[in-house]
Amino acid sequence: MEMDFSPAVKKALDEGRAVVALESTIISHGFPYPKNVELANRMEQVIRDKGAEAATIAIIKGRIKVGLKAEELEILASSGNVKKCSVRDLPEAFAKKINGATTVASTSFIAERAGIRVFATGGIGGVHRAEEGGNGFDISADLLELSRSKVVVVAAGAKSILDLPATLEVLESYSVPVIGYRTETFPAFHCISSGLSVPASASSMEELSLMVQAHFEMEIPSGMLICNPIPENEAMTNEEVDQLIARAQAEALNAGVKGAAITPYILGALDRLSSGKSSEVNLALALNNASVAAELAASLSG
Repeated sequence: MEMDFSPAVKKALDEGRAVVALESTIISHGFPYPKNVELANRMEQVIRDKGAEAATIAIIKGRIKVGLKAEELEILASSGNVKKCSVRDLPEAFAKKINGATTVASTSFIAERAGIRVFATGGIGGVHRAEEGGNGFDISADLLELSRSKVVVVAAGAKSILDLPATLEVLESYSVPVIGYRTETFPAFHCISSGLSVPASASSMEELSLMVQAHFEMEIPSGMLICNPIPENEAMTNEEVDQLIARAQAEALNAGVKGAAITPYILGALDRLSSGKSSEVNLALALNNASVAAELAASLSG
């Protein structure tokens, strides 16, 4: 599979230094312009400050990019016609030479093939809630790709709008190791905890690194999910988020939103209904995950 590496990412990989992959859907679909450019630059800087190189992944005119130039980031952030690309969409993006933003699934897929072992994101996709009158049982491709791409994903759990118990059950069925980093419960994206237990936890970076290294050495044919809760002073309460989600889901149902459009629609509604608070929390947890991912990548490469 052909990929274009930025000079900094290629140099880091050639030298065996730490590299952290970043998805690009958060840029094109997660925040408005120019706030999305600010977020992308801040995430990359956080990673570099921790001694690793940042590799934001995207599709530009049909080419897979591992590490973006400033002008490529600008295209993703401001053009308005960027396709959200999961793994299944990559052949179309290549053939039609379109601009595409990578999801958790497609970023994991590309990162493994690029030789990158650690990936930071906000929160993974999962099992959607089968609300009355809704769209029924819908499982994100993120979960399947976690079961088959050997990449460690650092995230604040799964997005709060999802069915979190069912999401954990699917991850168990796919034999994906789920590790709580300095937590024994599954984070709920905007909230510190969902109240659900994680199957394993690591109390320090040293302990986490040993678990991850063992996973790779055992050649377990899956990725890993590292659950890193948002800092307490940045988090929203579970009650606050539940109320906002109920209102946002009702709006989505009335608007007839379905399939892959549900998550971005509801996240946008949450931002509006919370007067921008949910976006600030999203920003904080993304930067926190980038920091932990960079520490992990540096520890593994060391």
